[in-house]
Amino acid sequence: MTSAERIGQLFMGAAKVPTTSAADLAVLRRYDVGSVILIGRSEVGVWRTRALADRLQSLKRTTKAGRAGLLVAVDQEGGQVQVLSGPGFSPIPAALEQGRWSVARLRGRAEQWAAQLRSAGVNVDLAPVGDVVPARIGMANGPIGRYGRQFGATPDVVARQGSAFVEGFSRAGVLTTLKHFPGLGRVSGNTDTTEQVTDTTLTRDSADVASFRSGIEAGAGLVMVSLATYALIDPAHKAVFSPTVVTGMLRQDLGFQGVIVSDDLGKAASVRSVAPGQRAVSFLRAGGDLVLTVNNAVLPAMVEAVSYAARHDAAFKARTEASVRRVLTAKETAGVLRCGS
Repeated sequence: MTSAERIGQLFMGAAKVPTTSAADLAVLRRYDVGSVILIGRSEVGVWRTRALADRLQSLKRTTKAGRAGLLVAVDQEGGQVQVLSGPGFSPIPAALEQGRWSVARLRGRAEQWAAQLRSAGVNVDLAPVGDVVPARIGMANGPIGRYGRQFGATPDVVARQGSAFVEGFSRAGVLTTLKHFPGLGRVSGNTDTTEQVTDTTLTRDSADVASFRSGIEAGAGLVMVSLATYALIDPAHKAVFSPTVVTGMLRQDLGFQGVIVSDDLGKAASVRSVAPGQRAVSFLRAGGDLVLTVNNAVLPAMVEAVSYAARHDAAFKARTEASVRRVLTAKETAGVLRCGS
């Protein structure tokens, strides 16, 4: 791969469903962006979604070395967070309801939902939510509890049900993404809309983190890191920029070897005060692999900053080369990586 193609593997840009603009397609192509998140809301069903996914995949060319297609991702949790619906897509209940099902039922239903996504050309679900929202907090938890996105109020329930969700998706060949590490269940503010969101109770060895360990052991291919700050873990950095969280907790404590993806670094209020290029570089320096932005307008600045850092910092370049390998390994699992002979 060329240097530009390798750098492109470190980014997940956005495509609006059911159609995306020529301008967005041009940016994705220009910067060799290796992964795409489908954003918005669509009721057009499986086959029209597949047409968009196929168009996106056509942006990646085949060379003598082979072809690295796109990871095509979507937020398909259930309840109020289900981007894709319409013919061929089942309505998915909120995770809070899924949390009351038997493991066998949830695993089976998850396999069905994943098969529908795969038919639509989607190979990554940005789910399940591994956050634990204690009963005493409930709907006062802005990002998760307010919308019933949690499987339950205890680490045991979330770990059990989240693992069943992951296992069902794995059976259908769709990668899952545990989020939002190390947990957003105890905060009040939503990092999408609030600049300073801080958790003052979670520690490095809190029981709440067990839900992520369980999901990793069940086979989750990706883990998404939150944009909150954790006062008892690393008060100086947001989790997404924290080597303690990303490398120390996720890589070393939990032994995760898959792809670490950021929460949105494009539009989220939590990172508004940080320049786009610095957001991308700081996440990758902390140990992350895949920079996610729902705002393609920031991609040029992000790619340029990462490219510059890789040219001038040998340690950073080595760090990103390891990330490229992890992303390509995920693509191999998803069936979109083909090597030449």
